[in-house]
Amino acid sequence: MSNQIYIGVDLGGTNIKVGICDEQGKLLKTLEGPTSPELGAESVLERIAQYVRQVVAESDYSWEQVAGIGAGLAGFMDIPEGFVKFSPNLQWHNVPAKKTLEALLGKQVKIDNDANVAALGEAWSGAGAGIPNVVCYTLGTGVGGGIIINSKIYQGSAGMAGELGHMSIVPDIEAIQCGCGQMGCLETVSSATGIVRMAKEAVERGERTSLALHEKIEAKHVFDDAKSGDEVALRIVNRAAYYIGRSMAALAVVINPKRFIIGGGVSKAGEILFQPIRETFIKFTPEAAAEGVEIVAATLGNDAGVVGAAGLNLR
Repeated sequence: MSNQIYIGVDLGGTNIKVGICDEQGKLLKTLEGPTSPELGAESVLERIAQYVRQVVAESDYSWEQVAGIGAGLAGFMDIPEGFVKFSPNLQWHNVPAKKTLEALLGKQVKIDNDANVAALGEAWSGAGAGIPNVVCYTLGTGVGGGIIINSKIYQGSAGMAGELGHMSIVPDIEAIQCGCGQMGCLETVSSATGIVRMAKEAVERGERTSLALHEKIEAKHVFDDAKSGDEVALRIVNRAAYYIGRSMAALAVVINPKRFIIGGGVSKAGEILFQPIRETFIKFTPEAAAEGVEIVAATLGNDAGVVGAAGLNLR
């Protein structure tokens, strides 16, 4: 048994997940409970502290063995100061999360963006284990990301590095406005939301497609219909994949990672998504920058955030 353990917290709008990791990033135990954000920030932070103490109390480890606690939070934050500037999901404004949790727990606490910590989790003990330079995409309702350089999260000067979904990559003639206010963001075409939007537009235009048979179109329907040979669905999937591949090509000549890791619900589509991403990446990336680069699926699933948060104190 390791002498030291590390606690990770993955704070979502609906649930809080906490977990214990050892020094190698192995997840030893987890616990989940409701977030109840309507009760306010102070209540949520107290709930996090409760779950952290509970997961340790229910394990084979002692509180004295806890060497550090990390938390992945959704929203914009001042990471060095430990403030959540704004979290849309939680409706938090200028919440001193780090200071409050340290006072409640009596332990060092580090916080970071939830997409960053998921990337760190994959880099530590998931699909990027043993590789110091990786870029992670999270394809879900939006497009999140994280950049790991020399085994550490790259945050940038204002903590905005790794916002891959907000790379403006779609040409003006095709671009629509993103939720961030900018035009042509990757998120508008390669997220589940973007894929569903394109499918609905095709149906509304009267295109001949099996997508019209779904009462409520979901991203999974688009991928399933594409696998069944529906040309419209396949065109939408290829468009989503194309812009992911183009974004990777841009990153390859700036960061030159060894591996791109793709996670999130959309990534479960498998090779029908991954193959055109790889083809586009190779087409638009200089050979020297593309050589040896792998594009793979994430492996930690919903545990990536907890593992990565625990790793904030080690990586």
